Amino acid sequence: MDLLIIALRTILFYAIIAFIFRWMGKREIGELSILDIVVYVMIAELAVTAIEEPSGSIINTLLPMTLLVIVQIGMAFFQLKNQKLRDVVDGKPSILIRNGQINEREMRKQRYNLNDLLMQLREEQISDVSEVDFAVLEPSGELSVFEKKDNQSQSNDFTLPFILDGRIQSDHLHIFGKNEAWLTKILKKNKLDDPENILYLSIDSNDKVFVQKKEAT
Repeated sequence: MDLLIIALRTILFYAIIAFIFRWMGKREIGELSILDIVVYVMIAELAVTAIEEPSGSIINTLLPMTLLVIVQIGMAFFQLKNQKLRDVVDGKPSILIRNGQINEREMRKQRYNLNDLLMQLREEQISDVSEVDFAVLEPSGELSVFEKKDNQSQSNDFTLPFILDGRIQSDHLHIFGKNEAWLTKILKKNKLDDPENILYLSIDSNDKVFVQKKEAT
């Protein structure tokens, strides 16, 4: 009898977990945040415990599962509204290589060693750091690599957003040697109003502005 209950519980929790993960949205494994991984592991552990203890109440497992889903969805909602919370939970991209030069300080900060960096460059078919214009360590842990054009000293038109969801990205300005006064002049020149009304704004090396305003609510 216990074997039948274990089998039925296995099928039941398989369906429940599949539904929960589908409900929480499609994301590749490499795109999961730390919070996603914690929630997924806890849900899986709850399911395993419930399957291994056929005499236990299913409600005692479904309740914490439901609570975890509610917390996760709530956090996702607040992250949409609050960039600081997004930065704390998901982290921010880090530039590890710029114009063929390794950023040692950022490497130490991210606890990222040279062997890992060189391995990921080789995976991108790059054998020499000097061939790299920018290498960005994404919050997911993936390394995004931008090669120099024709492996020459000229730079790709690599950009980062200077305004994101209504907030000026001061760290991105610093990376490109710019400041908020420079950005304000660009905004005035392009007849753009309050940054809080801008969803996304980037400026390339030729000062060409790409901007998308927030939708009216």
